[in-house]
Amino acid sequence: MTSSALPGGVHAIDTGFHRDHFDASYLLVNDGRAALIDTGTNHSVPRLLAALADAGLAPEAVDWLIVTHVHLDHAGGAGLLMRSLPKARFVVHPHGARHMIDPTVLYAGALAVYGEAEMQRSYGSLIGIDADRVVRTHDGFQLRLGQRTLEFIDTPGHARHHHCIWDAKTRGFFTGDTFGLSYREFDTRQGAFIFPTTTPVQFEPAAMRNSVQRMLAYQPECMYLTHYGRVGDVPRLGAMLLEQLQRIVELARAAPNGPGRHACLTDGLGRFFIERLRAHGCRMSDERMLDTLAMDIELNAQGLGVWLDREQARQLKGAP
Repeated sequence: MTSSALPGGVHAIDTGFHRDHFDASYLLVNDGRAALIDTGTNHSVPRLLAALADAGLAPEAVDWLIVTHVHLDHAGGAGLLMRSLPKARFVVHPHGARHMIDPTVLYAGALAVYGEAEMQRSYGSLIGIDADRVVRTHDGFQLRLGQRTLEFIDTPGHARHHHCIWDAKTRGFFTGDTFGLSYREFDTRQGAFIFPTTTPVQFEPAAMRNSVQRMLAYQPECMYLTHYGRVGDVPRLGAMLLEQLQRIVELARAAPNGPGRHACLTDGLGRFFIERLRAHGCRMSDERMLDTLAMDIELNAQGLGVWLDREQARQLKGAP
């Protein structure tokens, strides 16, 4: 099964991206109408359509296709999926809308990070979405799904084109990447383990801290993470996330400039996560931990490097 039913008419769908239980889309059902939140890649589209059918819904029942932000593991399949959802409107942060209408620049940015072979293997070609089907949100924007209200809040930090979606019915946020990553392989008797994602190119630690604190102020009972799944015990996870964010920023600031900085960042992140996972009660070998986190460590180090370069450029210009 690639989808599982959760309380409150929410279904978690494993998009199949990268590995099992790594990347989730969510199907919300209310009064016979449906919304999908995050899509995975083009290769994920058959899974999402199958999950609709498993829930007894036709594609015509989908009113809204929503992405938390336009990174390709969250939105890469949106254009293709919209072709199968004849009544759906596409809901996106205003800073991401143009990239979904014409994904040329979006593709080029990802190509610079991953390379052509990986782009075709993991994502495929991106398909634009008709502008007249696109709905741009704003902070506090609301939409209706049957008798259910979804509220959107602006949550920069991971990306400036990121919003999170508050579902009052289940008292949970659909968090994209703003509330971090939590893989089920790392669950222990202490509960879930969570850590920040600092991927390129718009990581901003102060904005991320503010966004996390803003979500926590809603006193949510759960968070629906794209990576991966529904988690509870939100106050503990929020505290863990914010403390780790501070530590990772300190680690980055201590890295030396020069050609060895990236290796220093990847090595430091690896040692940091091993230390924290051991304290969390994880019994994996160090090698398996690092293998599970390899892509995240690499991308997080890249994002920290971009952020450090930007901070140093601002300091040279005398910016506050």
